[in-house]
Amino acid sequence: MPNAILSTIAIAASSLLFVTSVSSETLPSVVNQTAVVNPTVVSVFVSPNIPDVLELAGERVPIDGFGVRESLDKELIVNTYRHSSTILYLKKSSRWFPVIEKILNEEGVPNDFKYLAVIESGLSQVVSPAGASGFWQFMKKTAPEYGLEVSASVDERYDVEKSTRAACHYLKESYIRFGSWSLAAASYNMGPYGVEKRLDEQSVDNYWDLHLNSETGRYVYRMLAIKEVMSSPEKYGFHISSENLYLPHEVRELAVYENISNLNDFALKNGSNLKELKALNPWLRKGYLTVKPGKTYFISLPKIVTE
Repeated sequence: MPNAILSTIAIAASSLLFVTSVSSETLPSVVNQTAVVNPTVVSVFVSPNIPDVLELAGERVPIDGFGVRESLDKELIVNTYRHSSTILYLKKSSRWFPVIEKILNEEGVPNDFKYLAVIESGLSQVVSPAGASGFWQFMKKTAPEYGLEVSASVDERYDVEKSTRAACHYLKESYIRFGSWSLAAASYNMGPYGVEKRLDEQSVDNYWDLHLNSETGRYVYRMLAIKEVMSSPEKYGFHISSENLYLPHEVRELAVYENISNLNDFALKNGSNLKELKALNPWLRKGYLTVKPGKTYFISLPKIVTE
């Protein structure tokens, strides 16, 4: 009985605080999904508006097609209200999008595919439960097929520039195969054979009409939602000042033609340290580097030499 009384008092007190906070000031109106930040006012949550016209990689999205609007709505809500992850995406994009955009342009892949790296890895050097690694989540078996070295001391799936080029080659192959960038994106998740098989089975010719497993069925919508939120973050309530963005690393590159027996000693000898070396070269997987005859690696270190 005493516990029940205490619980009742606590609930009453909470209710009183809620009423006080609401009545102390009128709730702000929500314009373009942005609520005024005021510590004395309860939070306001709204459903994002779905744009009437959308494109992905230059291809028109059939927003009024069966299930399209609702599928996109789901992903927009998830990425609008999963605040911590989306804020980190926005901060990291300032560092990594310039690198990725340059390579996409050079390789002839639409700029929108930078958002594929976001949905694959969150612009982080992560490893999936299946063993896919790096920004672009290449499997160990697939990586060498696209020019990425995976050896005892080197794993170029973690090299952002090289893995971005490898992803471009994969996507261009898929585009040639399907004639559609949205299907090329879906094939990045399911594999080209899986996409082709389902197109044939269902006698349709586009991603938006395909019946797919849950993961691939959400995949392109996630990419589209991330593009929408990251292209107009303020519209969705994300306000990040320029000084809070993660800036690109300023580096100097050292060409390496022979084995390095101890990377810690190498870093110190070149005015850096192991922490900086590993952060800037995550493709170096061990404490040493084995260099095959005729091979050259470029190791990045901070432009400013550590005293």
